[in-house]
Amino acid sequence: MYNILVVDDEKEITDAIEVYLKNQNYNVLKAYDGQEALEIFEKEDIHLILIDIMMPKLDGNSVTIKIREKSPVPIIILSAKSEDMDKIWGLNIGADDYITKPFNPMELLARVNSSLRRYTNYSSIMVSKENTIKIGGIELNHDSRSLLVDGEEVKITPLEYKILHLLMSNPNRVFSIEEIYEKVWREPAYNPDTVTVHIRRIREKIEINPKEPKYLKVVWGIGYKFQQ
Repeated sequence: MYNILVVDDEKEITDAIEVYLKNQNYNVLKAYDGQEALEIFEKEDIHLILIDIMMPKLDGNSVTIKIREKSPVPIIILSAKSEDMDKIWGLNIGADDYITKPFNPMELLARVNSSLRRYTNYSSIMVSKENTIKIGGIELNHDSRSLLVDGEEVKITPLEYKILHLLMSNPNRVFSIEEIYEKVWREPAYNPDTVTVHIRRIREKIEINPKEPKYLKVVWGIGYKFQQ
């Protein structure tokens, strides 16, 4: 049984969501502020989080950032804010999905089921030997810093390796160009355009047709992701 943490300061909303989820045989834990959510997350085995943005003590965005520092657990933001920039910000800081209030219960359940399927698949990505990530025909070995494409070794630069490792370690998650730069170069994004150049070179090495990539995909207006 999956444990789903529902975080919202409005009790009526958490209670309603609990009913929907329990009807699908999910186990539900509830929190009414961001600090309580973190405390529950530390104590329980949580498989997915539904979280509001505007909450007392600690807002949903701050909670998402803190959880992303230690866990790939799926996070779906629930918010009355429907502006595109709010959605983009939520996705950029690590949320997997974004649902605008008021929401259709059937849509909520569909998003929950989809996120849990991706998370289950993610948990089975690590294969054969330690420190190896394999998605489709792409295999990345952390110990040897090597890349195999359909079983054949392909030469890769240290920066290309770091970008691939970041994206493959978080399949289907969208990273902005600035975020990739800051995580790989470990400095503020002074020259984020260089990321695009490295992405193009990586595609030339791993894709059959770099112009129609199977793995390293662009999400227009947001950034890049590694498709599982």
